Amino acid sequence: MIFKSPYDDAFIDDVPLAGFVLKKGAELGDKPALIDGPSGRTITYAQLLASVQMVAAGLHERGFGKGDVFAIYSPNVPEYAVAYMAVASIGGVNTTASPLYTAEELAFQLNDANAVYLLTVPQLLEVALEAASRSNVKEVFVLGEAEGATPFASLMSGGPVPSVEIDVHNDLVALPYSSGTTGFPKGVMLTHRNLVGNICQTLELHRTTPEDRLMGVLPFFHIYGQQVIMNAGLFRGATIITMPRFDLEQFLQIMQDRKITRAYLVPPIVLGLAKHPLVDGFDLSELELILSGAAPLGQELQEAVERRLQCRALQGYGLTETSPVTHVIPDDDTSAKAGSIGPLVPNTEAKVVAVDSGQELGPNERGEIWVRGPQIMKGYLNNEEATAHTIDADDFLHTGDIGYVDDDGYFFIVDRLKELIKYKGFQVPPAELEALLLGHEAISDAAVIPVPDEEAGEIPKAFVVASGDITEEDLMSWVADRVAPHKKIRRVEMVDEIPKSPSGKIL
Repeated sequence: MIFKSPYDDAFIDDVPLAGFVLKKGAELGDKPALIDGPSGRTITYAQLLASVQMVAAGLHERGFGKGDVFAIYSPNVPEYAVAYMAVASIGGVNTTASPLYTAEELAFQLNDANAVYLLTVPQLLEVALEAASRSNVKEVFVLGEAEGATPFASLMSGGPVPSVEIDVHNDLVALPYSSGTTGFPKGVMLTHRNLVGNICQTLELHRTTPEDRLMGVLPFFHIYGQQVIMNAGLFRGATIITMPRFDLEQFLQIMQDRKITRAYLVPPIVLGLAKHPLVDGFDLSELELILSGAAPLGQELQEAVERRLQCRALQGYGLTETSPVTHVIPDDDTSAKAGSIGPLVPNTEAKVVAVDSGQELGPNERGEIWVRGPQIMKGYLNNEEATAHTIDADDFLHTGDIGYVDDDGYFFIVDRLKELIKYKGFQVPPAELEALLLGHEAISDAAVIPVPDEEAGEIPKAFVVASGDITEEDLMSWVADRVAPHKKIRRVEMVDEIPKSPSGKIL
């Protein structure tokens, strides 16, 4: 059966992204749009508008035009939004790369995306130049000044900004890279309509205002930080405080000093807020809302951070391929169910499909989540096979995530399809066991993986970071008391740290 959003369809403006996001900029004038958290360097809305126009003109003078690809290889800084919106405003395409990439990884993306320009920061310039030399990039720009690259400020031209005809339904504006449900990183083709549409879809559910101060710690190269914080935050007229990299103590200092009201985070940061002793030394009383995404947030952890910080903690869900939001708990939902990703956002439909048989399932039955709506990507760049594998003939995108919907229309994610552990034919979701482990007072972090086993096929093994006194045997016994026999953890290994990606996914 097809599940529909409980909300009326949202009106979606058929307009290009940059003009849509920045349309309130003139009236907001001297209000801070972006603040560099560590230094306090500020770009007001008036300065943002002027800078975007000047950079757009400078790019145009260099011959950069509609359909050309501009790569951004940088941590979160206020100028990220300037470059991104300037490119978007003249019909260009932003391909955003992780600042943790090696030269080889960056060169792959530059070549696959056919990028013509690259923007970076002095600290990453050596890697950027090496990657550019292996690609068709014509020029490398750097924020500030550094030998071997052109200062980004040189793009600040006083020339005219060209008028560009943009087909919002078909012209790309963003080309982030994702491994999708399987395989090598692929360029996700997102149109103006995709990104504008997704902002419109969440307008009545997340009511950010110009008075809000948003924490911009999630990387802007990732669709969550790029769209939910940067694009939607600027559209709302909020002030975004950027952080180039996550450091818990500096993060807490900025949260306190900048009086952050809304924090868009990932579960590892939520875990720190719930359990780390450093938190007690900071005043986070201005914080009203935490929204967690990018990876499952367990019920115990969600409730723990709410109790400690006396603020609401909600969860949303999406993919790079869905621009990204498909589900979210609304701000004003007083009946929000802990552990749920919420109902479908407006204009969105879903199916739950049995993994083995392909049969469509009903409420409270677990299967792969499929979604359909205006936020679904155009496809993977130069990869029709992967596109066809992900989006079916009925335009449903197969998420690769296992979950279910309850009788009230609230969805729950259990795990990734490709990460399920098969124990004697039973499916064991690692995320479920990880959430359980994080509920133990002596455990500060955990990851669960499959380990080959001759008799069972695979067994669950837990890597745990202990914050208190506990043995491997005690922990296995504690879990066994709380799960079905096939979900028991059969091996435990104590480690100092769980490795995670910048978006919060366990590596």
